[in-house]
Amino acid sequence: MIPRYQRILFWSLSIGIFLMSAFLLHGCEQAQSRLAAPADATPIAAPTTSGTEDITFYLANDADASITPTTESVSLPQSAPTVRARTLLEQLLATYAAPNSPHPLQSGPAVDDVFLLADPNPAPGSQPGQLAVVNFRGAFVNNHPSGIQVEALTLASIIGTLHAALPQITTIRFLVDGQPHDTLAGHADLLRTYPATDTATKPTPPTNN
Repeated sequence: MIPRYQRILFWSLSIGIFLMSAFLLHGCEQAQSRLAAPADATPIAAPTTSGTEDITFYLANDADASITPTTESVSLPQSAPTVRARTLLEQLLATYAAPNSPHPLQSGPAVDDVFLLADPNPAPGSQPGQLAVVNFRGAFVNNHPSGIQVEALTLASIIGTLHAALPQITTIRFLVDGQPHDTLAGHADLLRTYPATDTATKPTPPTNN
């Protein structure tokens, strides 16, 4: 006579084998159904479109401490103003990493994001504007050349470019990795709020003695 525990073990193994077979059979049926199903014809969402347009960049020159408006045809995303602003500044700062740049800066991502908020302190009698908060990447600030003039030119270049491209911006503030930061590289104040204005400057001609 077969002992009781052996009968229990036998039936337990039999049930386990049956359940395993059923599970495998169900998996095979699902796989066949997916293979036989018609391909999904739903189009994939198109990426954000970009259009070429004339943009005025306010370009800095260390040699004569000038900021010169220069119009170029560039491709910017036709999307939210915040995305356009970030792309615009990335393109601006990328020009300074090019060989023989008149305002040389290290290459690499510089702007993490740009936020546009309602200006909390609009000028009396003026239309409500926007406060642009430019969030620099820490690597950009850490590698920026130190000096009163070079730092001031970088900020003036950014301010003028934003003012020309997005006239609804009335004031600008700066963060670094999402946090307030004292200076750009030891001199230019990043804790103050800057008015968004035309920052074009020309070198002072020499005086005749």
